[in-house]
Amino acid sequence: MDASQLSTPYYIVYEDRIRRNLELITSVARDAGVDIIMAFKANALWRTFPVVREYITDSTASSLNEMQLGNEELGGNVHTYCPAYTPATIRRFIEGSSHITFNSISQWERFRNDVEEYNASHPESHVSPGLRVNPMCSVIETDIYNPAVPGSRFGATWQQIGKKLPDGIEGLHFHALCESTSYDLEKVLCVFEENFSRYLPQVKWVNMGGGHLMTREGYDTRHLVELLRGFKARYPWLKVILEPGSAFMWRTGDLVTSVVDVVENQGVKTAIIDASFACHMPDCLEMPYKPAISESVDPAEGLPVYRLGGNSCLSGDFVGDWTFPAPLKMGDRLTLEDMNHYTTVKTTMFNGIQHPDIVWCDANGDCSLLRRFTYEDYKKRMD
Repeated sequence: MDASQLSTPYYIVYEDRIRRNLELITSVARDAGVDIIMAFKANALWRTFPVVREYITDSTASSLNEMQLGNEELGGNVHTYCPAYTPATIRRFIEGSSHITFNSISQWERFRNDVEEYNASHPESHVSPGLRVNPMCSVIETDIYNPAVPGSRFGATWQQIGKKLPDGIEGLHFHALCESTSYDLEKVLCVFEENFSRYLPQVKWVNMGGGHLMTREGYDTRHLVELLRGFKARYPWLKVILEPGSAFMWRTGDLVTSVVDVVENQGVKTAIIDASFACHMPDCLEMPYKPAISESVDPAEGLPVYRLGGNSCLSGDFVGDWTFPAPLKMGDRLTLEDMNHYTTVKTTMFNGIQHPDIVWCDANGDCSLLRRFTYEDYKKRMD
């Protein structure tokens, strides 16, 4: 299949780019002596997991669906964290997890007996319970992605914990980054050690969460390795775990779309595309951020400038502006870059907009259609 002949819109994912990221991630894990596991919240395209499994089989899940996906399609350990478990779900979470992190002391107290009863009756598959803690160190500018924002619902503070951890807790988990640098992690670690090091002799592992964008160009992986080695040297009994999401699928796939109309209002030109920011690229509106477009150019006097408008009726379904070497016209194809991580798992069928096809392109350049959505998929969402 020649991808250029496919009807738009479609996401296209590249095997060679995924392998490039996985090779870097596994080299960091090896050099630093830590475990790096994959977060499903950034990548749940399980048809690509045969490639992922060659490098990493452990994962992190925040729902029963993600946990089941990890057990079925990756096959390694599943580290589960959920903001709140319920009596209806806790047993399934325990049975399907290798590690289970509780968001609050009250959650642990509520479900401690469930964990301990399971471990007593299943000594061969011990589930390690942990507590999420909040370092209260904010290094993220966008509040919607900031787990340490004042008043955050995530994790227990050192003031809430007091002199010692609750009995039975075997690990600590913190997550305070979002597409961040190793120097951001260093800031968080300083605060974490200042406030939580007193508890580390009581636990077996520390999970440093996600947001470590080690596959981004310019990321200082050497500094990350040194930082992690230093932490392990200070606490040699601890297993250290990182669970990045974006890093696994950073710049591994694009969204290809077509211009279906060009309109102008009060001097603003908008190219309407056959995709939607609200439905197919929600991060662009939430963050917000403007993705790179392969066919665009740097701004220059005299060149045409356009917004891109989504083909939904949401007034705010647009992002811009981009400059192009020539005026856009109906039928022009535009490649919105880096639209695999998070984007493919956050899309909805808002407004009845059809999901794009998902295309797999292997290292030889051969492409195949992985999934084509239909009306029936939309209808099931409405049941």
